[in-house]
Amino acid sequence: MKIQLDQEKCVVSGQCLLAAPEVFDQRDEDGIAFLLTESPGADTVAEVRHAAAVCPVLAITLED
Repeated sequence: MKIQLDQEKCVVSGQCLLAAPEVFDQRDEDGIAFLLTESPGADTVAEVRHAAAVCPVLAITLED
């Protein structure tokens, strides 16, 4: 799985960080989300899919 995060769309809701803290984090200065890894391990697939689903602006896209 490969993750893409459109930071221009990010509205700082933090849902991705709550869903998959091993994969997402937020910048201290403005709260915009960023990826800790673009290709997470198989053990985080469910969490990453959940993060993409709960993003209020659909800023996260996944490629299998």
